[in-house]
Amino acid sequence: MRPLLFTLLGLALFSAPIRAASATTAPAPGTAGIKPGAPTEPVWEAHLAAFDEPTYERQVEKMIATFEQATGKKLVPGPKKKVGLKIYADSGPGLATPVPLVKGVINALKRRGFEHENIFLVGLNALRLRMTGYLPSLVSGHTPFFGNPVYVLESGRFYDPLWFYDSPLPQRFDPIFAEQQTKGVSPDSTKDQDRKSFLATPLFLDADFWINLPVYSDHPTLGINGALVNATLWNASNTARFFRSPANAPAAVAEMSAIPELRQTWMFTITSLEHYQFIGGPFFNSLYTRSEPLLWLSNDPVMMDALARDRINAHRRKEGFIPVDEEIRTLEFAETLGVGSTKTKAVKMIRVDD
Repeated sequence: MRPLLFTLLGLALFSAPIRAASATTAPAPGTAGIKPGAPTEPVWEAHLAAFDEPTYERQVEKMIATFEQATGKKLVPGPKKKVGLKIYADSGPGLATPVPLVKGVINALKRRGFEHENIFLVGLNALRLRMTGYLPSLVSGHTPFFGNPVYVLESGRFYDPLWFYDSPLPQRFDPIFAEQQTKGVSPDSTKDQDRKSFLATPLFLDADFWINLPVYSDHPTLGINGALVNATLWNASNTARFFRSPANAPAAVAEMSAIPELRQTWMFTITSLEHYQFIGGPFFNSLYTRSEPLLWLSNDPVMMDALARDRINAHRRKEGFIPVDEEIRTLEFAETLGVGSTKTKAVKMIRVDD
């Protein structure tokens, strides 16, 4: 069957071999039922008395149990008997998904019936995954995640040629960026291949569902590097070309986050504010990081990113920096596509008590 293409914002296409949709007839994507003007999805918040494994495990279990009770969704094995965790390690040590948080999620899933080896982690870069403890140390061979498969996307082994995001501007037509992208690019690649970003399929084809575990920082092109970006650009190939295109990058993130198959298996996002960075991101700089003993969980990634943006802007103003550029409309584009809400003043924040 020939793949079918559809457009969302009118700026790009995505190949979907299953979904029969067109640019004019496609329904609003997303399984959370979030539409502009609709009541916002709740954000559950828990306090972390410490940033150690017992605290994370206790609070993660409480939050997941609360989510299951409130939504009626059970995090139990389905037909595929697998679950994926999208972690973030690309800023290196100091600004990666906390290992105790991931271990807490894994243990919660095991208590609900998942086999240890069927809980897999997805990350982008092997070196940074190793530096942050997700891949075994080359010295000791130790890893906290022995038995959990770790899929390294930059290996190129987890992309499917039938699933891709198609941008209107081939990266080879960017004269500045093209030179930096020649390494590792086949000289025989076509213009059509250059404009495609292939989406890693394990999360939505191989798993019953997946959980997003981002870390927050600012980003000069995307505004906020968080839930939406971790699920999209950090989950696809050939996306570096977007980072020199302030106009196209936010639209790419929004459109990719609205892909129906990705949304249907995206259970929720859970993030720790143990470390987040308010300026200079996505490169880690300890001078500009802040820490709060809070854990958030929601199936509205836009609201979570908007709440983080408010915090980041508050710290920027306090330290004499200008807020995140208002012209970067990543979150607003995603809101338009029904992925979530940016209206933080209307957020339904539910505290999960200790």
